[in-house]
Amino acid sequence: MEKFKNIKPVVAIVAGGYSSEYIVSLRSAQGIWVPLDKEKYDGYIVLITKEKWCVQLENRSEIPIDKNDFSFMLDGQRIVFDFAYIIIHGAPGENGQLQGYFNMLGIPHSCCGVLAAALTFDKYACNQYLKSLGVGIASSILLRKGESSMPEKIIAELGLPLFVKPNEGGSSFGISKVTSIEQLRPAIELAWEEGSEVLIECYLSGVEVTCGCYKTKGQITVLPITEIISKNELFDYDAKYNPGGAIEITPARISDKLTAEIQQLTAKIYDWINAKGIIRADYIVSSDNKIWMLEVNAIPGMTATSFIPQQVCAAGLNMTEVLTEIIEENFHGETH
Repeated sequence: MEKFKNIKPVVAIVAGGYSSEYIVSLRSAQGIWVPLDKEKYDGYIVLITKEKWCVQLENRSEIPIDKNDFSFMLDGQRIVFDFAYIIIHGAPGENGQLQGYFNMLGIPHSCCGVLAAALTFDKYACNQYLKSLGVGIASSILLRKGESSMPEKIIAELGLPLFVKPNEGGSSFGISKVTSIEQLRPAIELAWEEGSEVLIECYLSGVEVTCGCYKTKGQITVLPITEIISKNELFDYDAKYNPGGAIEITPARISDKLTAEIQQLTAKIYDWINAKGIIRADYIVSSDNKIWMLEVNAIPGMTATSFIPQQVCAAGLNMTEVLTEIIEENFHGETH
């Protein structure tokens, strides 16, 4: 059967995934779909779960994806995607698996490659790598499921309070602030519900900020910094995604010097990890103005309450134009 000879490139907005971040990913997909230039691209939301891969049409009907070539049938014609905008938070979109799949099919995609994705997905490994390059990183311990955890030893090494979170994943699922020895084991068990590795970090006090950036045509664009003031004890899922859960101020209320240092550091991190598309790095600025990096997010959220859309707006940029730049940077105009 003849495949569809598309006039416009066909873009897959790939959402869903296997983790607790599934719902966040669906909301992020809408954050890509709405501003996508429909005059320039034919866009479809592709839902990936452990049970199915399918194109989700606007009338909510679903068409199965042929995984052999990432195509689908529409009105008797086979449509193969020319570009994949990956917006899955967590596996398999953020850990390199989908990137490898698209690489094998020769389909360009929006975010970093297999190695960079796998590195940033592993918070401990990424932080240790960046620490070796001089980035300020909190002292931490990595626990794998099945290893015995000794609260007394952990607290003796890292002190209290502590932050306990899954080593892989995001959106603050399974994260806890531990202020007493009795809270440590339950916090570890909670984090293990999200994955097989747990990251335990010493507490960093200060102003929490986050900074996004992207590179096109060899030029890096570093976005304005957002200051985060959580109304909860920590910036958890509720504070992130429920209106009123946090106060987010863009640009952040920090000095011009600190702003420049954080933006320069974010640009360096982008190159050090060999990123593509939009990334975001999160930081704590301590009372002595030292910059501590918390983690790198290679596929940051694009929901209505997410930081990147806020920062793009604060920079005076247009999200449609930013998405077009990113797609064109990685798409060489070839159609299947």
